[in-house]
Amino acid sequence: MSTKQMRLVSILLAAALLLPMAFAAAQDEMGQPLVGSWEACAAPTSLPETVTIGAVFGISGPISVYGGPQQQAVQLAVDEINTSSYLGDGTTLEVLFEDSASDTTGQQAINAMTKLVEEDMVVGVIGPTLSSEAFAADPVAQDNSTVVLGVSNTATGITDMGDYVFRDSLPEGAVIPGTIAQAAETLGLTSVGLMYGNDDDFTISGYEVFEAALADNGIQITGTETFAKGDLDFNAQLTNLIGTEPDAIVVSALAAEAVQIITQSRQLGYDGPIIGGNGFNSPAVLSQTGEDSEGLIVGGAWNLGNPNPSESSVAFAELFETTTGNLPDQFAAQAYTGAWLLATAIRCADSVDRTAVRDALAGITEFDSPLGVFSFDENRNPVHDPIAQIVQGGRFVPLAVAMGDEAVEPAETEAAI
Repeated sequence: MSTKQMRLVSILLAAALLLPMAFAAAQDEMGQPLVGSWEACAAPTSLPETVTIGAVFGISGPISVYGGPQQQAVQLAVDEINTSSYLGDGTTLEVLFEDSASDTTGQQAINAMTKLVEEDMVVGVIGPTLSSEAFAADPVAQDNSTVVLGVSNTATGITDMGDYVFRDSLPEGAVIPGTIAQAAETLGLTSVGLMYGNDDDFTISGYEVFEAALADNGIQITGTETFAKGDLDFNAQLTNLIGTEPDAIVVSALAAEAVQIITQSRQLGYDGPIIGGNGFNSPAVLSQTGEDSEGLIVGGAWNLGNPNPSESSVAFAELFETTTGNLPDQFAAQAYTGAWLLATAIRCADSVDRTAVRDALAGITEFDSPLGVFSFDENRNPVHDPIAQIVQGGRFVPLAVAMGDEAVEPAETEAAI
């Protein structure tokens, strides 16, 4: 093991020891887990006994690695909202879940959105899971003047579909450039091979942002390869890229393809860095690739190991693990935050009128969430800080911590939570 590797291991072990201390300290100070409440609006007095919202997630099929935690997180938030009487005494928030079933055509997402908006008459909808599903289904909500809040849609152009379309998931354009810049600086990248899925809105958008960010940082692209959703064999593409001897391989892919790309690249003898888009940002990818994912770099909107977590982030992570038995990922954090944002809009509107809820949602700023201090910009996109991550010891670790750019001292950690 090199001196640099030994240094990384020691830093990561220190961070691992400090995280439980931070969680315990936060819980002692709070007594009870924090909810995502926003105190700018008084408790509502005019809401009906039951307020119904909808959620469209990929609960079955390949994208259930994202959709499953999203469903758990939304239900967790709804339970908290009801327990705390956040929508007023006597009002219960109900969520109806619909499964998009990983349908690559987007038709199942359209059917689910149509049912929720036109038949169930929900106040607003959270989801769908994939950007391609959002492009297919969100126009249904827009045409019916119903808020739809994406909690994992990062492709370019999502909110351009209409003024009822929001997202709390940072677009790739807000995450990838910083990740590439930080990776270039810390790893000394001068050249990369580039791969992307050419039949999905999310992966195409990620590729375009990667390409621009690489150019901005003066990094040469030694070769570009494409693939499609559902592909299983990537040996030809990887062999071509590895043959160009890049400093890293950059990939825009969804989880199912990401797993195979990571595994097959290692089987071909490639041991260099892999830099992935948001589709790699799931514990399921790490569990399915094991040691092969060591050194994977991914930008994200949230990380459990953030050395300076907000109180809301600490409380959410602890509550999610206690409730589900699993550690939360970024998609769970965004879904949980999304449920609180939509509930806050209903609270502030003090109405189930869809347009009133839309206007209230757009007005939310400086919201204390697990994602950090959160606001919507004028285009209904999220505003909060992203974080670059690297996989070390089978988990995502902030890149700044792993590379020693940010010291984690006990006193600083305690002051931050």
